[in-house]
Amino acid sequence: MSQLSDQDAVIEATRRWLEKAVIGLNLCPFAGQPWHQGRVRLRVSEATRPQQLVQDLADQLLALHKADPADCETTLLIHPKLLGDFLEYNDFLDVADGVLEELALDGTIQIASFHPDYQFAGSAADDPANCTNRSPYPMLHLLREASIEAATAKLPSSEAIYERNIKTMQALGLKAWERLIRPD
Repeated sequence: MSQLSDQDAVIEATRRWLEKAVIGLNLCPFAGQPWHQGRVRLRVSEATRPQQLVQDLADQLLALHKADPADCETTLLIHPKLLGDFLEYNDFLDVADGVLEELALDGTIQIASFHPDYQFAGSAADDPANCTNRSPYPMLHLLREASIEAATAKLPSSEAIYERNIKTMQALGLKAWERLIRPD
């Protein structure tokens, strides 16, 4: 399979996950509008070493910071060849936060985490609530702080989203989740 088709497959699986799970299940009530307006950037990193991913992350953070929100609201940096182990991925999040600080973007952009084996601290691996942060590939979601503040200001409680998502995932269950995100 060529490199281009590998990237296409990664993008397609991510698109399907966004449309069926994140937007379809309303896991993020703020995702639909920018997605349908074409303001969500999907970038696939070919990194096979952490330092390469650090450079890709820095590049994407700077690109998002410079972009007009009317053109690009948020970026998903997908890295299918690196950090497949969730514990290694979780450790890398500290490095990612360090990159934000080095670029003086801490407080301007934040990084949300998604991974195929995502597991909240203190939860069992098979707890369906973990699926709220499970994605087809390891990825870093780069979000503008101002956009988050504007979106959550319209809500009585942002905690209500988290609680609703847990209930949604527990009602759905792991088997239905797997069927939902499986390729058509």
